[in-house]
Amino acid sequence: MASFIDDLRLAHLMADNADSITENRFKAQDLRVTSKPDRTAVSDADRSVEEALRRTLSTARPRDAVHGEEMPDTGYGPRQWIIDPIDGTANFVRGVPVWATLIGLMVDGVVRVGVVSAPLLGRRWWAAEGAGAFTGRSLLKGTQIGVSKVRRVPDAFLAYSSIGGWITSGRGQGFVDLLRDAGRSRGFGDFWSYMLVAEGAVDMACEPELQLHDKAALDIIVREAGGTFTDLDGVDGPYGPGAIASNGLLHGELVDRLRLTGLDDEETTGIVIPAPGPHG
Repeated sequence: MASFIDDLRLAHLMADNADSITENRFKAQDLRVTSKPDRTAVSDADRSVEEALRRTLSTARPRDAVHGEEMPDTGYGPRQWIIDPIDGTANFVRGVPVWATLIGLMVDGVVRVGVVSAPLLGRRWWAAEGAGAFTGRSLLKGTQIGVSKVRRVPDAFLAYSSIGGWITSGRGQGFVDLLRDAGRSRGFGDFWSYMLVAEGAVDMACEPELQLHDKAALDIIVREAGGTFTDLDGVDGPYGPGAIASNGLLHGELVDRLRLTGLDDEETTGIVIPAPGPHG
């Protein structure tokens, strides 16, 4: 098995650089925020981080391709770095400290390295293929993490981002039924839901609308922690629609519950948002 430790070290160095930029721009009075064509927010910090990481890669890995959220793809070949400069930009621009830089490396179409750095939470998570998943402040000060052993949805803790996307996805009834049946649910959102799965603090997480840059780094960390990461249809990897992450023991049931119905839930009258489960 190929070793990706050198790539992991590089990803940590890039995360250090990203953290210095984002921490400096968080709550800055002159922060510039605009809207992209999809009406999501983008700040000057998003662009600065991606530009900085691309400059590093152009020197340290000049033959590698790069895919990022804010700039066009560059390069080609079997190795591609996947960058989300600020996952949780909506939080960032509103002064909510739950956001992170996501850095992943795909080789031959499989994510082999991932780093998620959330400086305002004082946390970083990382993994390299075959080396396990860790959390801590730095590569040399990490604690290995692993998923939970919960086997039943009524005993499980569900993390999610929002409800609106589920209603328009054709999977809304399955999602709200899952909310009802889960032992506990909270809307942590974005990267944090998946890192909590990897740590075993949460048992399952799902979102209906995500892109490759949102998912690549999360995928390897959940898998190396012993969990399962798929799209909503149960296909492994960060490519398909949305994402489901779990401790693996719950995964088959989650895919079944969130299966596409073929209906636009927004146009039906049968969906009822249930009261929380017994542990709310």
